[in-house]
Amino acid sequence: MQFMLLFSRQGKLRLQKWYVPLSDKERKKISRDLVQTILARKPKMCSFLEWRDLKIVYKRYASLYFCCAVEDQDNELITLEIIHRYVELLDKYFGSVCELDIIFNFEKAYFILDEFLLGGEAQETSKKNVLKAIEQADLLQENKLGKW
Repeated sequence: MQFMLLFSRQGKLRLQKWYVPLSDKERKKISRDLVQTILARKPKMCSFLEWRDLKIVYKRYASLYFCCAVEDQDNELITLEIIHRYVELLDKYFGSVCELDIIFNFEKAYFILDEFLLGGEAQETSKKNVLKAIEQADLLQENKLGKW
């Protein structure tokens, strides 16, 4: 996976994770171009598209679009499953995740993504193990805050 973007129906970027080195200018241009392209597509259209030399896989959940860029030879359905698994993890953690959860708890959304994906590859496929790691991190953070 090259990158993952989460953005609203209004085109506001809510989360971005890049697994390839790009300048800020390139990242902004890619984000802007992709958001415009995906938002312009009709709801019944396919969730896969060829863009530059990449495959874009996206899925809309409520008011958020989850968008991933993968290399041409990568499997789109596996990428769609990765997106769905990430949404399931967010749902389990936040209890039916919404856009506001991502906005106000973006560090947790990034942490969950980092527990699930490493370098653009799924590092842990078990939802239970990912959630357990997040729970342990939360407990550790609470214990540290409690000592201050």
